[in-house]
Amino acid sequence: MSALFPTTIAGSLPKPSWLAEPDRLWPAWRLSGAELAAAKLDATLLALKIQEDAGIDIVTDGEQSRQHFVHGFLEFVEGIDFDRKVEMGIRNNRYKAMVPTVTGALRLKGRVHAAEAQHARAHTTRKLKITLPGPMTIVDTVADRHYGDRAQMAFAFADLLNAEARALEADGVDVVQFDEPAFNVYMDEVTRWGIEALHRAVAGLRCTTAVHICYGYGIKANIDWKATLGPEWRQYEEIFPALAASRIDQVSVECRNSRVPLELLTLLKGKDVQVGVIDVATDAVESPQDVAETIEAVLRHLPPERLIAGTNCGMAPMRRDLAEAKLMALGKGAALARQRLA
Repeated sequence: MSALFPTTIAGSLPKPSWLAEPDRLWPAWRLSGAELAAAKLDATLLALKIQEDAGIDIVTDGEQSRQHFVHGFLEFVEGIDFDRKVEMGIRNNRYKAMVPTVTGALRLKGRVHAAEAQHARAHTTRKLKITLPGPMTIVDTVADRHYGDRAQMAFAFADLLNAEARALEADGVDVVQFDEPAFNVYMDEVTRWGIEALHRAVAGLRCTTAVHICYGYGIKANIDWKATLGPEWRQYEEIFPALAASRIDQVSVECRNSRVPLELLTLLKGKDVQVGVIDVATDAVESPQDVAETIEAVLRHLPPERLIAGTNCGMAPMRRDLAEAKLMALGKGAALARQRLA
């Protein structure tokens, strides 16, 4: 792994068109049964190969085995009724989605990501990261007809996430990352119970732990929301001090083409930071020069040994050719930044 500015992605990559509908956030599977299970693992290998060819140091499974980053976990949880889906506004009503209903006490049916994690571990020698949805974001993506309290339900989900995270560590996973886009929406709840829920999710882990917070996928609802945030996006300012004091090892944030004041990164003192140097909300492909310049701008506020170069968010809804071109820019741009610093 590169000593300076190791590279990674937020987690997801587009799925091949033979596996699922292309260019969609909630794609329908093309196959079913044993054929689908085998195709998911084939796509996982392809995702690894694409990342390795691009020079990515900390690779992921590309989330190829899940239809959606939250629901891919929920499918393995008892107490959730997918036949009772309701339309609900999520991320503080930023957009509507059809979500399943929590109808009883939550329990894991078994392992969630064992197949793809073990398959990926067997086929790469690079550091491996697997992502899980964070407790607060799960709570914001289901309808509750059982707990009646968001924090109580988040803690219940955190215990399930912890069980899967411990198993992933035993599978040989190097980094377990929890995706919490809801942290940028419910800032008061982050400090009241969100961090505590994360701590329950990472309890007992010895592998590297991370939390990903950003301004969302490059879908219209998120782009429209960003347009309302004004000339400076300061949401991070409210939650970074709590994250800096937390037991999480790494924090993943959006930087490229954002209005986040980079000086806010100084509030994450002591944490490794996955800095988003690739914009997933545009089809324009960054040049290596663009990536290197973003890294250099961040270095005015972050020690070089703390910087991990990554993507702003997941690439699941993107065209595959664009995602692959952006990965190549990420790998080459980080290499250029290393060369310049040397």
